[in-house]
Amino acid sequence: MEDWVQQLQNSVNTLDRLKAVVNVTSEEEEAITTLNTKWGTTPYFASLMDPDTPDCPIRKQVIPSMKETENRYGMPNYLIWEENRDTGEIRPDCIARQYHDRIAFTVTDICATYCRHCFRKELVLDRKIKLRFDLEEGIAWIREHEEIRDVLITGGDPFILSDQKIEYLIRKLREISHIEMIRFGTRTPIVLPHRITDGLKKILNSYHQVPIWVNTQCNHPKEITEKTARAVFDLLSCGVNVGNQAVLLKGINDNVETFRKLHQKLLAVRIRPYYVFYCEPAPGIDHFRTPIEKGSELIRDALRGHTTGLAQPMYVIATNIGKIPLMPDYYIMEKNEKEYILKNYQGIYTTWPNMPES
Repeated sequence: MEDWVQQLQNSVNTLDRLKAVVNVTSEEEEAITTLNTKWGTTPYFASLMDPDTPDCPIRKQVIPSMKETENRYGMPNYLIWEENRDTGEIRPDCIARQYHDRIAFTVTDICATYCRHCFRKELVLDRKIKLRFDLEEGIAWIREHEEIRDVLITGGDPFILSDQKIEYLIRKLREISHIEMIRFGTRTPIVLPHRITDGLKKILNSYHQVPIWVNTQCNHPKEITEKTARAVFDLLSCGVNVGNQAVLLKGINDNVETFRKLHQKLLAVRIRPYYVFYCEPAPGIDHFRTPIEKGSELIRDALRGHTTGLAQPMYVIATNIGKIPLMPDYYIMEKNEKEYILKNYQGIYTTWPNMPES
């Protein structure tokens, strides 16, 4: 049996298994025993938890909290709204759409780790929304819609599927003449790097005019290990680029030092920072949200000028009308007919000539 399958079969998803890894607090135990929610993670990711610190950033992402019962700002039926599932367009359950030329193809509701901040919480964690993951129905719909050029395969976590199903999905999508790009959204390089096996690499490792991209989610530098570095290198060796889509999380990565270290460490293992998402208003995750302005402030104060430009993601909020950038201009201080007055990350001013369009 492959290591990644053993990891899933031995998931840390019971109180007894968790107690073998960390010293469980009374609050954590109360949440585990009373909340009707799916939770758990791989033994590998659980091993990265600090056993004696409830504020450990990995523990807070994995272990349920009674704070999930508080819901002042979360929207009911959020996923239906955010993924435009209640519109006039007839689509299979597995197809979510916010753009004209690209869609999200949801193929499973199973994950290697069940993130407490998941924006698909109603589907994946609380199971209040039921969707049919009919792959054939989804592929047929994509085939019929020639405007679709870019498919994001998501879940749950699509890399939890067998090699055979992943190979089948890739092959069938590549047979569709109007598909130009296939993307996978998966946390496995972070929470289950064992999944990047020789068998999976063989499936991914071929030159093709329809390239494959992988975007993972890493939210704290503690999540990055040598195993992750190796998994990412193996993906890159297959011609698969790897990006990161972090989520801004209160008490986990919303301070300058952690935010900078996260993005520097991502680059050190060859993961390109792509997005930082504002924590979405799914129900029951109020305790993870910061003020909206926090993300752009962190990019300004932790990254711009303080480290390489490669480490600077786009800060966005995901909505039912697509992703909206949240990047105010902190650097143009003044503009007149003659010049711009600019300020750098150190607060030093300079001028630049105003060159209007001719």
